[in-house]
Amino acid sequence: MASGPILQKAIDMVTKATEEDRNKNYEEALKLYEHSVEYFLHAIKYEAQGDRAKDSIRNKCMQYLDRAEKLKTYLKKGKKKPVKTGEENSKNEDKKSDSGDSDTDSDPEKKKLQSKLEGAIVIEKPDVKWSDVAGLDGAKEALKEAVILPLRFPHLFTGKRIPWKGILLFGPPGTGKSYLAKALATEANNSTFFSVSSSDLVSKWLGESEKLVKNLFELARSHKPSIIFIDEVDSLCSSRSDNESESARRIKTEFLVQMQGVGTDNEGILVLGATNIPWVLDSAIRRRFEKRIYIPLPEEPARVIMFKLHLGSTAHTLSEEDFKKLASATEGYSGADISIIVRDALMQPVRQVQTATHFKRVRGPSPNDHSVIVDDLLTPCSPGDPAAIEMNWMEVPGDKLFEPPVTMKDMLKSLSTTRPTVNEEDMSKLEKFKEDFGQEG
Repeated sequence: MASGPILQKAIDMVTKATEEDRNKNYEEALKLYEHSVEYFLHAIKYEAQGDRAKDSIRNKCMQYLDRAEKLKTYLKKGKKKPVKTGEENSKNEDKKSDSGDSDTDSDPEKKKLQSKLEGAIVIEKPDVKWSDVAGLDGAKEALKEAVILPLRFPHLFTGKRIPWKGILLFGPPGTGKSYLAKALATEANNSTFFSVSSSDLVSKWLGESEKLVKNLFELARSHKPSIIFIDEVDSLCSSRSDNESESARRIKTEFLVQMQGVGTDNEGILVLGATNIPWVLDSAIRRRFEKRIYIPLPEEPARVIMFKLHLGSTAHTLSEEDFKKLASATEGYSGADISIIVRDALMQPVRQVQTATHFKRVRGPSPNDHSVIVDDLLTPCSPGDPAAIEMNWMEVPGDKLFEPPVTMKDMLKSLSTTRPTVNEEDMSKLEKFKEDFGQEG
């Protein structure tokens, strides 16, 4: 199983936990076991590929949770000797542990649901800043107003002046709704950020889905200030109908109650939803998203910035005029479409290296250290070039290849093969929804 950075961190943490456990540093071991489970749950959501990998990680989580519970019971009751790691026949000990009088131990089902949801907490910030999001100034200002300002200046939001409790980001796919949420997770340093989808909240077991919704909001209240980001919120909260299942109806009811029901305290909690098809949302859910912000297709100036952002530090020969021409030629393209154009263009020099039959020697920065200029680098060239050397890419030493820069020709070639993904029918529906219920982002 491939190990991503989050999964690797979890493995490292659990290795330390078992070491501390063996050395009888039980308090430290308990903390490390609990943190490692959080990282494992996060890895299930973002890194594990396939059901077998996910099941394997879940089984590990159950083992470490079980050990953590036994250590917690030992530390709490001051037993002389904790239950041995991995002990199988410990039913009597478990019964004694379960007879404890703590509130947490008295409801193991609630604990199990909350431990499942803790995987939705974004532990490591995505490192996306407001400046990384091209355009969308209205949406950025609304999110700053709802989250950043109340965190920095809580005295401004007293009495009748209260921050927004629900914000809906809607617009065509690929326009940056989820990217905005990543920026918010990075910028809201003191907030707990929950990133959930319908798969986190829908269960095959009767009655468990609504309990997961309830526990999600309870977790958010216990970690205030909190932001609950629900991507593709339409899959959870579509319009209620007579032919829908009882479980779907109950999830929506619980969601409505938790967002703004009698007796619920949502101070310090923002629910942030994102959808490409807002017209299917239930009207009661739509009302609870007090601020509904339209995230449109990028304007021409924003498209110029997007081309530059996606090229990044890659060597290229494009001028400012070239960027403007590309932006002008991509009317109707989303940010995701532009990302695909640039990614394809970035591969053109690689394809040039693969198909080249001749290379020539040039002077340039060393591939291993750009601060060092060397003379004997090799770059693809035409067979008719006076300095051409007949060879293929397999004969070029790994540290001697000079990367051909991305050119306007490469960009235009990629543009000619990439079509926009947003159609007119969806755009007209989104415009209608914006006129009826939304505001410009």
